[in-house]
Amino acid sequence: MTADVRKQAPYIFYGMTMSLCEECLDLVPAKILIEEQDVYYQKRCAAHGVQKTKVSSDAAYFKSCKDYIKPGDRPLQFQTKIDYGCPLDCGLCPSHEQHSCLALIEINEECNLECPVCFAESSPARKSQLSLEEIEGMMDALVASEGEPDVLQISGGEPTIHPQILEILALAKTKPIRHLMINTNGVRLARDKAFVEALAGFAPGFEVYLQFDSLEKGALENLRGVDLRTVRRKALENLEAAGISTNLVVTVKKGVNDHEIGAIIDFALGYQCVRGITFQPVQDVGRNERFDKNRDRFLLTDIRRAIYEQSAHFQAADIIPLPCNPESISIAYALRDGMALTPVTSLIPQEELVKEVPNAVSFERNLDLKKKVIDLFSLSSGDLNTAERMESLLCCLPQVPALEKLGYENIFRISIVSFLDRYNFCLGNVKRSCIHFVTPDKQIIPFDTYNLMYRNGEVHELRKRKRPA
Repeated sequence: MTADVRKQAPYIFYGMTMSLCEECLDLVPAKILIEEQDVYYQKRCAAHGVQKTKVSSDAAYFKSCKDYIKPGDRPLQFQTKIDYGCPLDCGLCPSHEQHSCLALIEINEECNLECPVCFAESSPARKSQLSLEEIEGMMDALVASEGEPDVLQISGGEPTIHPQILEILALAKTKPIRHLMINTNGVRLARDKAFVEALAGFAPGFEVYLQFDSLEKGALENLRGVDLRTVRRKALENLEAAGISTNLVVTVKKGVNDHEIGAIIDFALGYQCVRGITFQPVQDVGRNERFDKNRDRFLLTDIRRAIYEQSAHFQAADIIPLPCNPESISIAYALRDGMALTPVTSLIPQEELVKEVPNAVSFERNLDLKKKVIDLFSLSSGDLNTAERMESLLCCLPQVPALEKLGYENIFRISIVSFLDRYNFCLGNVKRSCIHFVTPDKQIIPFDTYNLMYRNGEVHELRKRKRPA
């Protein structure tokens, strides 16, 4: 008689996390499963059963993220107390593990576009806007929480159409804020050269965060509802003429513009004013019309792979996890000399310096290098300190070719920022979130949870279903 043969599972059980039911948004347990090179969350909701979603297409990179976790920097004060438990007490509540590396203030809901992928659902019909007094109260709340906030991004809606936008930016410059950004679709920047010249007056410590999703008509119509090629190029020409530091932000949607990542990097290098590019995979929140998780999701690891497969400038080792939130943000730094890039990230001897320990980064041989790496690889690096931090780091990396004079214009940064939605939500990751909204009621709420359940008020229904902690 032959004994039954045990069957091996077709996956590796890597661990557990807490995620969200994709139907009701209740917090549910999730297995982390590795199947060949892919990583999945397998969730179980008592009401809606088992759900399985891919969260990474590179298991080795996913596992390496744990090597980069470092102790978080806590805010000076918290705005809420713990009543229901994360993520229903934002914020920031004492359960949160990271201060605001980058804070956003939305000064209006009105926009001169109506993008199909807008997480804020802005449109020309939404006329609500904040007063200067309300905005100052929000800035002061951020300062109270941070002391000297690293980065404040003025956003919307479309902030450039707020009638007091220049006064708002001037007000921000009176606060102890290290780096100021404005998030824009570029329409006014293309049409109003005098406005761009006025923006130049806010330097140093000022940057334009310019929406720039594609070089192709069809992709722009899919993502933004209109062909913006001429608008974006004219905006960049005006920014170049004014010498304003600019970061391009690319929303990436699978099958729409994911084939253009290398071309966008090459295009950006043609403008001296462009200091970097941020790639953001589409997050399933807000308007996001006709989104299908299996058809439209393009993961952080997909973007990372596309960068080193489509661009001659970067290799896989050049793009590493950001220590303050490694599973959600990747980053690469390069020295720039005209159109030529020399990546420096991979030259950091990671195999010698990084050792996996719980909630820490352990640099075995060079503590000074550890500090310089962590200082540079921070979401808060801006034009006031990036060149100085890079120059300090390069002293420890003699194999990097020296430039005659290192300035911010010689630094080029690639970031990949993957925000959490109902599919890839992870409780540990959201606790480490360092990109936060400041709300008119002076709360500071992680970007991910704000767009998922606070912006639309769904958090109130979720709280009703849960007893206070």
